Amino acid sequence: MKNYFLYFTIVFVFLFSSCVSKKKFVYLQGAQDFGTVSSNYDPIIQNDDLLSIVVSTLEPDAAVPFNTPSYLVDNEGKIDFPVVGSIQVAGYSIKELKNMLKQKLASQLVDPVINIRILNFKVTVLGDVLQPGMKTFLNHRVTLFDAIGGSGDLTAFGKRYNILIVRDIQGLKTFNRVDITKADFVNSPFYYLDQNDLVYVEQRKAKIDATALPNLPLYVSVLSFLLTVTLLVTK
Repeated sequence: MKNYFLYFTIVFVFLFSSCVSKKKFVYLQGAQDFGTVSSNYDPIIQNDDLLSIVVSTLEPDAAVPFNTPSYLVDNEGKIDFPVVGSIQVAGYSIKELKNMLKQKLASQLVDPVINIRILNFKVTVLGDVLQPGMKTFLNHRVTLFDAIGGSGDLTAFGKRYNILIVRDIQGLKTFNRVDITKADFVNSPFYYLDQNDLVYVEQRKAKIDATALPNLPLYVSVLSFLLTVTLLVTK
């Protein structure tokens, strides 16, 4: 009887302590193997983006007609820009659009400086996060971690190693899986999110492996008590 309880206790503790692996929970593992990582992310403009385009020049009065508060990209991917007229912007990066507008305004302005921002940058985060929903940002350099942080982080049951990102690329939906437990994720094309991305965090099937460890001391105490009582009784 003594041996049965002893074996049972050892097996119980082993099972519950080994079922949780930190590899499933810790972000960016292996980061110590990286030095610096360069980032040249430049978002691609899409239909329905609300753009802020600010034009400045050495002659401020000359730039006034071009500074409309905002420009909505229509369903054809175009905006109506003062003087220039209708121009295609969807599919261009922010940098590409800046260069294009500089060329178009070269005959109108002296050395124009153009700043462009997406005003309605938003992504949707669903699944096993603490605060799911649509997240809006004031800038367009938004990482997956920004979206996760804005959602209160993943729950203990969320699959950090298999997050789904649904992205629209030129009208085509793409489905992409990423693993944020690996440090090399920072080199992924999905480290930075695009406008209207959908982030879905799937739930792990075995919830017990996430809930067992916090309660392990209690289980061990109870089993130790039962084992002690049994040993006393059977003496």
